Amino acid sequence: MEPRITLITLGVANVAAATQFYESVFGWKRTADSQEGISFFQLNGLQLALFPTEDLAQDARVPADGTGFKGFSLAHNLRSEQEVDALFLELQSRGVIILKQPEKVFWGGYSGYFSDLDGHLWEVAYNPFLPLDEKGNTAP
Repeated sequence: MEPRITLITLGVANVAAATQFYESVFGWKRTADSQEGISFFQLNGLQLALFPTEDLAQDARVPADGTGFKGFSLAHNLRSEQEVDALFLELQSRGVIILKQPEKVFWGGYSGYFSDLDGHLWEVAYNPFLPLDEKGNTAP
């Protein structure tokens, strides 16, 4: 199998509210293939989808009662500690739930965490060991 992720789907309690969160926090726009009950956002080389938690669990034939830490986080990497700090100030001004203010971390970078409306963890980080190209993609 080729090493590739094309779509990340997050199970959410309320698609409309989650969509509004991602539009207002990041300024992302839904793609034309979004419809009632599912929203898609085009990211660098992949899409993020928001879909009802119950429906996503039913589709995968697993229980939908997951709580607490979900075993993963999503990351938004930036080019400097200053960019991380600036984004956190913007997130705070928009009322986003900040879980951990940015700080130097054990692996040599600088990061903080926030959560979306459904508790999905987002890390915002500067990683000096992970160069980014001009579009913000990880560089080989």
